[in-house]
Amino acid sequence: MNKIVGIRFKPTGKVYHFDCGAFVLHEKDSVIVETEQGLELGTVVVAPFTRDEDFSGKPLKKVYRLAVENDFSQLEQNRETERRAHAFCLHSIINLGLSMHLFSVESNFDGNKLTFFFTAEGRVDFRQLVKMLVKELGTRVEMRQVGIRNQAKMCGGIGRCGRMFCCSNFIEKFEPISIRMAKEQGLSLNPTKISGQCGRLMCCLTFENETYLELKKEFPPIGHTVKTARGEGTVVRHNVICDRMVIQIADGQEIEIRRDEIQETEKEVQQN
Repeated sequence: MNKIVGIRFKPTGKVYHFDCGAFVLHEKDSVIVETEQGLELGTVVVAPFTRDEDFSGKPLKKVYRLAVENDFSQLEQNRETERRAHAFCLHSIINLGLSMHLFSVESNFDGNKLTFFFTAEGRVDFRQLVKMLVKELGTRVEMRQVGIRNQAKMCGGIGRCGRMFCCSNFIEKFEPISIRMAKEQGLSLNPTKISGQCGRLMCCLTFENETYLELKKEFPPIGHTVKTARGEGTVVRHNVICDRMVIQIADGQEIEIRRDEIQETEKEVQQN
């Protein structure tokens, strides 16, 4: 029975499945595989497993061979070509006066095609630029306009938390993010405090949201009346991570107590 292996071409890119064929592969092995763009060098991130019903009817391309020393030399040559192409393209963009921001150039493994990634506020007429690139580099050229999130993922960096960007560290694909998630987590709705370096809502709002929702199930809802050692009060804020909440007591003062310090009453205060 055929074995399937999961291969990734970029550190945080999507995992693609390939047919192992007769190869015995392990995690972190470097392999050459057949893709729609030709041969590519990838890394095994999912150990081989037996093909099951979920993959029935889905034709999978095969692992071509294990990577050898010459393949890594080819990879280094491609990196040098990418650097040269990036510098020339930047110079050409300035000369043509194009309103676009080039941030990355990628070569396919065979070195016969270069993809230029850029961001722009609107459509850009880059036909003259492509002609200049083809003439200078002598290879096929593709211009690809992407969003600001994709730029952050490809370039990487340090977030306001002091850690590497989640998108460039482990997130494979972007999930929808809403301002409601920030509200659920009790964060300030100041855009500068809940936005990442890309200027969009932080990715962590998405994958942390489920944890917050689960923890909040153990808390009395905001607006609920509870009993404390200092008398009855109304829940105004939650701090679920620290297992605490803020209560406004009768005299208008706000106090912060642990969740196990309150006793709920039957009375509820209508939420504003």
